[in-house]
Amino acid sequence: MDRLRTTGVALGTMYFGTTVDESTSRALLDRFAERGGRLLDTANCYAFWAPDGTGEESELVIGRWLAATGARDEMLIATKVGCLPDPLDGPFPESAEGLRPEVVLKQFERSTERLGCPSVDLYLTHADDPATPLADTLGALSELVASGRVGVVGASNPDAARLHEAARLASADEATAAPRVVQVRHSYLWPDPAADIRPQLPLDHALVAYATEHGAVLQGYSPLLQGALTRTDRELSPEYRSAENERRLSRLRELAERLGVTANQLSLAWMASGRVPVMPVLGVSSVAQLDEALDGLALELPEEVRTQLDELAPLGEL
Repeated sequence: MDRLRTTGVALGTMYFGTTVDESTSRALLDRFAERGGRLLDTANCYAFWAPDGTGEESELVIGRWLAATGARDEMLIATKVGCLPDPLDGPFPESAEGLRPEVVLKQFERSTERLGCPSVDLYLTHADDPATPLADTLGALSELVASGRVGVVGASNPDAARLHEAARLASADEATAAPRVVQVRHSYLWPDPAADIRPQLPLDHALVAYATEHGAVLQGYSPLLQGALTRTDRELSPEYRSAENERRLSRLRELAERLGVTANQLSLAWMASGRVPVMPVLGVSSVAQLDEALDGLALELPEEVRTQLDELAPLGEL
C-alpha cells in the first residue's frame, strides 16, 4: 500500500491494443517506466466497445510488454472486474457481469493469465452491483488478498454508502478487506449532475469523506477530457457544457497562459497537489501527450494560482 500511495500517477491503458495500436502502446509503456511511472491501470473489459474489441486487448498488451521487458517487479498492476458485458453484445450497462463471487474469482484468473503474472497489486470492482450482497463480493476479494494474489482492493465508480458498509464489515472481521483505493471520474470541470453517465461516477464530498476517514487513495480518471481543456477545436462532451464550466475553462486557460504551461498541465498540477490529493489516471495516445502530462505533474503551483482555481473548482478547496 505504501508504494501505491506514493506513486502519484497511473497510466490508463483503456485503448491499448484497440484504437491505440500495440507499437504505440509499448512506446507509451516504455516512456512511462523511463520517467519513473510505476502504476498501470487496466480492466478485464478494455475496450470491448472499440471496433472489433473483446475486452481482452489492454491486459494482453500489458502482459506481452511485461514479458518482453521483465519489468513486473518495477511496476504496480491494477485491474478491474464487474463491467464486462455478458453476453459481449448485450446492452450496456444492463448486461454487465456484476460482482458475484464466482465472477470475481473467475475473471481474476482470466486477467492474470492475460497479464502473465499470478498476482496484481490492486484489484478494483469496476462499478457497484446492488444485486449482489456486498458481503459476498468482499468475501471473494478478501480470499484473493489472503492468498497473496491481490495486494489491496479498491472500488471504481462506487456508491459512498456501500463503501462505508464495506468498511464496517471489515472492522467487524479482520479477514475482510475494505476498499483502500477509490477511483472515479474527476477533472477541473464538473459534469452535469442530471447527465446519465452510468456506470461512471464523478468525485463528490461523500467519497472524499470516506477516503479521508479511512486513509484511502483517491484516483481520478479522464482528467483531461479527451484534450478539450487545451484544444480549442475540441468540443466538450455534452455533460460538461454549462456556463459554470465555461467560466472554469476560461480561468484555467488564462492562468495556464500566464504561467507558460498548458491547461492540461495546470489542471493536473491542481488535481494532484490539493489538500486532499487525487491521483490522475492518465489516458494518452502519444508519447508527446504523456510527456506533457508528466511535466504538468512536476509543476509547483503558486499559492495565488491555486486560490484562483479553487474559487471556481467544483468541490472547492480539496
